Amino acid sequence: MKIILKNGDVMELENGATAYAAALAISEGLERNAVCAKVNGELVDLSRTLSDNDTLEIVTMKDKEGLNVYRHTCAHVLAQALKTVYPTCKLSIGPVIENGFYYDVDFVTPISASDLSKVEAEMKQIIKGNFPIERFTLPKEEAIALMQDYNEDYKVQLIEDLPEGETISFYKQGNFTDLCRGPHLPSTGKIKAFKLTSIAGAYWRGDEHNKMLTRIYGTAFAKKDEMDAYFTMLEEAKKRDHLKVGKELKLFALMNEGKGLPFFLPNGMVLKNTLIEYWRQIHTRDGYVEISTPIMLNKTLWETSGHWAHYRNNMYTTKVDEEDFAIKPMNCPGSVLVYKNEPHSYKDLPIRMGELGLVHRHEKSGQLHGLFRVRSFTQDDAHIFMTREQIKDEIKGIVRLINEVYTLFGFKYHVELSTRPENSMGSDEDWNTATDALRMALEDMGMQYVVNEGDGAFYGPKIDFHLEDSIGRTWQCGTIQLDFQLPQRFEMEYVGEDGAKHQPIMVHRVVFGSIERFIGILIEHFAGKFPVWLSPLQVKILPITDKQEGYAKEVCAKMREAGIRVSVDDRNEKIGYKIREAQMEKVPYMLVIGEKEAESGQVAVRRRDKGDMGAIAVDEFISTVLEDIADKKSF
Repeated sequence: MKIILKNGDVMELENGATAYAAALAISEGLERNAVCAKVNGELVDLSRTLSDNDTLEIVTMKDKEGLNVYRHTCAHVLAQALKTVYPTCKLSIGPVIENGFYYDVDFVTPISASDLSKVEAEMKQIIKGNFPIERFTLPKEEAIALMQDYNEDYKVQLIEDLPEGETISFYKQGNFTDLCRGPHLPSTGKIKAFKLTSIAGAYWRGDEHNKMLTRIYGTAFAKKDEMDAYFTMLEEAKKRDHLKVGKELKLFALMNEGKGLPFFLPNGMVLKNTLIEYWRQIHTRDGYVEISTPIMLNKTLWETSGHWAHYRNNMYTTKVDEEDFAIKPMNCPGSVLVYKNEPHSYKDLPIRMGELGLVHRHEKSGQLHGLFRVRSFTQDDAHIFMTREQIKDEIKGIVRLINEVYTLFGFKYHVELSTRPENSMGSDEDWNTATDALRMALEDMGMQYVVNEGDGAFYGPKIDFHLEDSIGRTWQCGTIQLDFQLPQRFEMEYVGEDGAKHQPIMVHRVVFGSIERFIGILIEHFAGKFPVWLSPLQVKILPITDKQEGYAKEVCAKMREAGIRVSVDDRNEKIGYKIREAQMEKVPYMLVIGEKEAESGQVAVRRRDKGDMGAIAVDEFISTVLEDIADKKSF
């Protein structure tokens, strides 16, 4: 039979050959590294039997899908170990997550983190046993009966929720069987490096009304040195934790009086306002106008936009004059009303409308985390209204703007194109047109991207930008969402060149995303050592004795007049102590002023990470700092 490979080549195999046999026929190296396969686009086990004219791609650990399969197999090994060490425990689900996996388990006697070592020891024995992992299927009723025999109540519930007539798949390794869609590694011995990392509580099916289960987290890598590098990164991340650094630098506070509602302190407001000033500068340059829309609008608006039906559970509501209102979770409907406030012709388009809008979204208290997951945040939103002919050029302009911003901060990034989700509005034709427009814009610019099937917004496809920070972590920030739906639902229009009324196309986009979250990312990316232009305090003047205080304050006044953020540490402390404190505050420049500097009209400059830079004239130093600020240089 003939099999079509990923590169288009055709290979001959015996009838009934498996994907594994195909990998071995291609090369022994590929066979050693194979994790699973894609047959006709479907992710399957290597044991899958092939048919004539099947398309085949062998998946290895270099592929994201391969790493996910590897980690999911490790979750099954964890489950088998738990059933060996704690025979009375009941298993629920064990999915893959970013950087690892977890399994939610119901224990008769609670376990703690100190118990993980014996579970790991059992996992190592299972891996050493190199048990073949075999898939089999059962009809629904037989599947339920099997899990009842194993006393796995949570698995029974999962199966009962599946459609009637569906065939259910299981995976067996040694004496352990688990319900699973798959695919998996060929055997347990393929796992080379893993570690159980922590324990937490988790409600069954995420519902706080259900029983609290124990969630055991773990991670797994193809090689031990890769896992070691990962844990080294985690240790570095702890040092950079924005909660820790934010407190040390007095940037923001989180208080019980407003959970998920961050308080920005004076230093944090300087940082936030500096980002906003930069945002306004580049948007004015690129032809955006800025608007501000109300924080609360009536229910009718949200019904028209579709948010009431699709997003209601995340919205805060109230009544005003006996009428239902919602605090806005998004800025877009307000921008639509601004567009509709006056008539437009084709000559007005595109209209690029920016808004730094404060939005509120209900997040469960257990999901809140610093500035990364909050209930109130500022989106650097923009909505662009355009003709169909303008779509590609506008998307390109947004991509260029986002690239400029991320490059400035030293971020690498990758791009994902997210397509239509199940819970969506609109016709197939509109979705296809919108998705093709985004794809063509990326391809015209030579941008590499991956397709994230089914992860678009409910009203349109989107391009997501995932940043990579200085220690290799990724963050989803910027997004471009193409929307044919809101213009239809709100009956938006413009007069075309032909004199007839037409419907504009709408683009939703953010660059920072949430300003609060972006600040959290910047804190960890720079470890609090912000570039001069972003630093809440750019220069700290340190007089050695009180005799130099007068000169220090003269220098401070001159620098403030030049627009530099500066302060004087005039405390009666030793100069070494003042320098150490300024270093702890991560101030970019420290100016040490002694008798010699005061007499010569100079300052002795210390840079944050370079130490003593020597003495220079005050005006020369001011010019240096102003150049750093203007060029937005990073140290």
